[in-house]
Amino acid sequence: MVVVRFMGTYTAGCGDIPLVCSMHYERSDLSSPELPCAAAAVFRHAVDIYAGETNKTASVWRIFEDRDLPWRPHPRSSTIAEIMRHQLLSERRFFSEFLAHPEPPATDILPAEEKVGPLTTRLVELARERLGWLAAQTESDWLRPARFFDVERERIWIFWRRVLHSAHHRTQLTVYARLLDKPVPPTYGPTADVTWTGADPTLTVEAAERPSTNC
Repeated sequence: MVVVRFMGTYTAGCGDIPLVCSMHYERSDLSSPELPCAAAAVFRHAVDIYAGETNKTASVWRIFEDRDLPWRPHPRSSTIAEIMRHQLLSERRFFSEFLAHPEPPATDILPAEEKVGPLTTRLVELARERLGWLAAQTESDWLRPARFFDVERERIWIFWRRVLHSAHHRTQLTVYARLLDKPVPPTYGPTADVTWTGADPTLTVEAAERPSTNC
């Protein structure tokens, strides 16, 4: 069990950040010490968020077995394998076409074996290669407009659209996991399967109106 304790200060190569929260994860592929310092302090959250979201997606993918990959809940739904493939390919497209990151050729994105292990490993490998580039972006880089399909948006907007897109497909797979009677790992907090002492999900009015803890 990896306990990510956001208490006291957190250092990721660019100064201390006061934090007072805690999260518990079984594994962290992209850990805080390896995250590069961002050129623009106001946008260093992009590096932290991208690493954290990749860790969450990897943790969800790992609950499946190779035999689950062809499964779909409905004939018109995507299979688990199709969702994983789409994640790898669409993330490559977002970073290459819309954010101008030098990505590998699309033909090199998918692993040779379509199994949970190689797919998850590739997800983390590709994400790790993007961290340095994300950190190197200046404020003007992030605010520069870029083409996004048939519209124009600031590059930071496109980045967040990518994060939301990934979260959407990860949530699809947590629903699939529940339908397959598999334990759902924590991503933004405890689940019905995984909790811990001090976990405080907002399930009541009383929890919703608690005073700020700077968390």
